[in-house]
Amino acid sequence: MKKALRHQDAHQLEQIPNIGKASTADLRLLGIHQPAQLKGRDPYAMYEDLCILTNVRHDPCVIDTFISAVRFMEGAPALPWWDYTNERKAHLLTLSS
Repeated sequence: MKKALRHQDAHQLEQIPNIGKASTADLRLLGIHQPAQLKGRDPYAMYEDLCILTNVRHDPCVIDTFISAVRFMEGAPALPWWDYTNERKAHLLTLSS
């Protein structure tokens, strides 16, 4: 499926950059079925909810993917998920301090 270049063009979850089959399944498990439902969501809370729902501690890179999807749907440019890794690490570090 072709990825959307602008958030307005994402009509299915799979059209969001960085979102593939596994991430789509995770989002659906979280009750997110349409790209617009990502607007205003907290990627860190989404990650925690996913871990609780699956009873599995997922790789923290899932947070990066969630950040990229939420930001894209809020109008940010499409960036690779790993562009958000440093932000995630810094955010989690502030929580442990």
